[in-house]
Amino acid sequence: MSSTFGTVFRTTTFGESHGLAVGAVIDGCPPGLALSEADIQPQLTRRRPGQSALTTPRDEQDRVRILSGVEAGMTLGTPIALEVMNEAQRPGDYRELQSVPRPSHADYTYRMKYGVAARSGGGRASARETIGRVAAGAVAEKMLRDRRGTEIVAFVSAVADVELEGEPPADLSRDRVDATPVRCPDAGTAERMRERIEAAKADGDSVGGIVTCVCRGIQAGWGEPIFDKLTAMLGRAMLSIPATKGIEIGSGFAGTRMRGSEHNDPFVARGGCGLGTATNRSGGIQGGISNGEPIVFRVAFKPTATIGRAQHTVDYEGNEVELAARGRHDPCILPRAVPVVEAMAALVLADLALRQAARG
Repeated sequence: MSSTFGTVFRTTTFGESHGLAVGAVIDGCPPGLALSEADIQPQLTRRRPGQSALTTPRDEQDRVRILSGVEAGMTLGTPIALEVMNEAQRPGDYRELQSVPRPSHADYTYRMKYGVAARSGGGRASARETIGRVAAGAVAEKMLRDRRGTEIVAFVSAVADVELEGEPPADLSRDRVDATPVRCPDAGTAERMRERIEAAKADGDSVGGIVTCVCRGIQAGWGEPIFDKLTAMLGRAMLSIPATKGIEIGSGFAGTRMRGSEHNDPFVARGGCGLGTATNRSGGIQGGISNGEPIVFRVAFKPTATIGRAQHTVDYEGNEVELAARGRHDPCILPRAVPVVEAMAALVLADLALRQAARG
């Protein structure tokens, strides 16, 4: 399995949904970075289940422990091991699923690939695997913030057919995003999103949507042509998150309906800070390299595959069955996906920042 991400700042995640623990090992974090569990825990708390009636009721505190790579509050430059124990496993909820693959889940494909699959939950395909990403992403973000002044903020911009129109707010912050349980920075839109999620939950169903991410304080020059373009690395990172179906950067698909004269971002002088652009339809990236403007992208998430509503399907032997999952699942993964998107963005940017610094 490919469980490692990055070239210089490398992260390997481990653990299954209902195993003993999940976590990550980071290799390549520079020495001398002030780091403690308190720097990592806030993002894990934002990701954890049981936050509100809009998320799965699985009650996990997701407390992180730093096992290595940090001494006296400073990174040593050696591998950093991060561990989060699974405390609320209920493998019995999945007993009947040992013989029936869940529609649109990874049960069938994992079994076809490996000849065996985790006996409870989704194993490595479960969204619980993202704990390791979020923990490692918090470390990457700490490095970027302390040493580069980078800020990464994601928010829910669409749930089902309810969408936040217009550009991201100029005063966008995590505090503003977290002011609503949906994690949409506009209260009116957030309320309509909440209604869609609760309606799906009442029907034993689920809904999907879009997470938008804005990364500020990015220096021009990050990204490695040709195959490790910043766009390509963001695409790989975001599409590796469970339940993702697509990514748009800058104008995205809407840009295909514009002429070049409308779509181009004219350059402007930034005083003694080099050049900037008057508009940002490029999403802060040109030729696969950061241009110094905010990086803006959107990630599409499908409706949660595991639902409580009965579905007509077949078991592994081809026999027709009615399946209604009994586990604890999110009617909409979007609110908890926000810190995961931020984490993966941080891992990409930390890796490319270190690769650029290595050029001297």
